[in-house]
Amino acid sequence: MSVFLAEPKRAEPKRPVNGSLIYEPKGRAREYAALACNIYRGCDHGCIYCYAPDATRRTRQDFAASSIRLGFLGKLEKEAAKYAAVGTTERILLCFTCDPYQYLDLHEQHTRRTIEILHGHGLAIQVLTKGGGQALRDLDLFTPRDAFGTTLTLLDNAESTKWEPRAALPGDRIRTIQRFHQAGIPTWVSLEPVLDPAIALEIIRRTHPFVDVFKVGKLNYHPLAQEIDWSNFADCSVRLLKSLGYHQNADPDSLQPGQFYVKRDLARYLPISHV
Repeated sequence: MSVFLAEPKRAEPKRPVNGSLIYEPKGRAREYAALACNIYRGCDHGCIYCYAPDATRRTRQDFAASSIRLGFLGKLEKEAAKYAAVGTTERILLCFTCDPYQYLDLHEQHTRRTIEILHGHGLAIQVLTKGGGQALRDLDLFTPRDAFGTTLTLLDNAESTKWEPRAALPGDRIRTIQRFHQAGIPTWVSLEPVLDPAIALEIIRRTHPFVDVFKVGKLNYHPLAQEIDWSNFADCSVRLLKSLGYHQNADPDSLQPGQFYVKRDLARYLPISHV
C-alpha cells in the first residue's frame, strides 16, 4: 500500500513570507492540511451547511456565483517556486473555501493548470472535492505522492440534493474515489459534516475497501447539530473503524494508510478508552 504522506513527518520547514495563494490554514482547517490553496473565488455547489460564505464574509448568493481569481495562475507560478526553494514536502490541499471540481472548473480548468504548476515545482497535492467524476479528467496528473479525497455525507440521492444541490451525487463520488484507488493514488474520505450518524457509519462500511484514511468530524454551524448524540457517534465510529482494521492517529500530519483521525470537535465526546 502506498505511503499516505509525501514524506515522513519532520521539523517544520521555513516558509516563504507573504504567500497570498499557498498558505498555512488556521483553526479547524489546520487539522486537514499544513498547506492549502483556494483555486476559485466561491463555489457553485450551493451546500446548505457550508461555512465558507461566512468565513469569507460574503452572502450565500454571491459566494455561489463563483469566479476565477484574477492573475491566479501567474501568481501561483511565483509562489510555488518560493515554496519549492525552501524544500517544502507537505502536500498542498485543494481546496478549503471552494471546490476544485465545481461546475466553473468544467470551463476554466484552472484545477488542472494548478496541479501542473505545483508538480512542475516538485510539490505534491491532495484534493478534497464533492465533484465526483469530474475529477477523473485529471487522473492522469496524479502520482502516488499526491492524494485524492472526497467529502461523503449522505447516501440517498434526494437527501444529498437537498443538502448539496449542485454537488455530485453520493454514488458518483464513491465510484470516483474507487477509481483513484485502483490507479494507485492514496485516498481519503472526509466524514464532515455528519448529517446522520447512522449514514456516516454506513459510508465507512461501504467505502473502507478503497479508502486509505478516514477523517471523522461532526456538524457545526447548523441547528441540526443540537439534535445529534455526538458521544454515541464518536464511540460507534471509532469502534467500527478499529473493527475494520484501522488504527487511530491523533496527529493529522503523520497519517498513514490504514489510519483514521478524529477531529477535535468530535474527539471531545470520546470516552477515555478511545482518547
